[in-house]
Amino acid sequence: MAGNTFGTLFKLTTFGESHGVAIGGIIDGCPAGVELDLDKIQEDLNKRKPGQSAIVTQRKEPDTVEFLSGIFEGKTTGTPIGFVIKNANQKSKDYSHIQDTYRPSHADYTYDEKYGVRDYRGGGRSSARETASRVVGGAIAKQVIPHISFTAFTASVGNISIDKNIEELDFSLIESNPVRCPDPASAEKMESYIKEIRSLGDTVGGTVQCVIKNVPKGLGEPVFDKLHAELGKAMLSINAVKGFEYGSGFEGTKMKGSEHNDLFNADGSTTTNLSGGIQGGISNGMDIYFNVAFKPVATIMQKQQTINSKGEEVEMQGKGRHDPCVVPRAVPIVEAMAALVIADFWLQNKVSKI
Repeated sequence: MAGNTFGTLFKLTTFGESHGVAIGGIIDGCPAGVELDLDKIQEDLNKRKPGQSAIVTQRKEPDTVEFLSGIFEGKTTGTPIGFVIKNANQKSKDYSHIQDTYRPSHADYTYDEKYGVRDYRGGGRSSARETASRVVGGAIAKQVIPHISFTAFTASVGNISIDKNIEELDFSLIESNPVRCPDPASAEKMESYIKEIRSLGDTVGGTVQCVIKNVPKGLGEPVFDKLHAELGKAMLSINAVKGFEYGSGFEGTKMKGSEHNDLFNADGSTTTNLSGGIQGGISNGMDIYFNVAFKPVATIMQKQQTINSKGEEVEMQGKGRHDPCVVPRAVPIVEAMAALVIADFWLQNKVSKI
């Protein structure tokens, strides 16, 4: 299997399966001398881990990261940073009923077709559990560029959306509710709706919005490695993601150029920011903001028609512990992937000028 490494200079390689002994990763290209706050890394992992509230999967995993190399006396050494997160609460028997059966809209069928073998226990490598390793990589990336801030939050669940402008939101409220929504009124509706969906044995999707502040000008490599293209790739690599838009996004298609253009101020800033902080594939110093769309989780607790490995039509019903809505736990993953992209481009800028 190829494609397990992300990044150009700051690289993260992940490994492991949902029901294996452990998952983990190797970070290559992290500068030496970065003082790491290991508690902050664990805090980000705790935001992603299962079992943290009544509206997420009840799999109980401590998700404690153990570093194996690349850190000495609290600082990075410049050598590869190796880490593992041990799996502690696997219930592989919950998946025995799909050993030879494909869950609709899941990776079961495509993995089997591509490799001729698949780990049916929780999806194996295709499980969203792999994203815990990304959170570790992103948490370290944030500490490489501490002057840049990353804030992601739940912007919608199903048809329930925040009806306020981003400037009106109080980000300090994001962690005040299990949905991770900075608008308390919307958060309450979202939480109730997720509980209702769960009681029906169904799932629901939503969107995560992310804002990156204090981004320096000049990040991004024009043509194929544009900043927004790499952010899009990063977000679309996350399990269950179906869409990415930055700046004005699809709403910009409804505007005229005279309405959409961001006019310059004397200091190089712009009066509006419909460009989303990126022009010509390069950061312009304004805030970068984007939305990420997550589909409903594929595994549902309802009977569905499907096929098995022999091509026979069969009926199946999901079992085990699954998220009725993946969005609240996806918030730290979105932040992590954004941090990996920005840290990578920041390091590239360091070597692109004499």
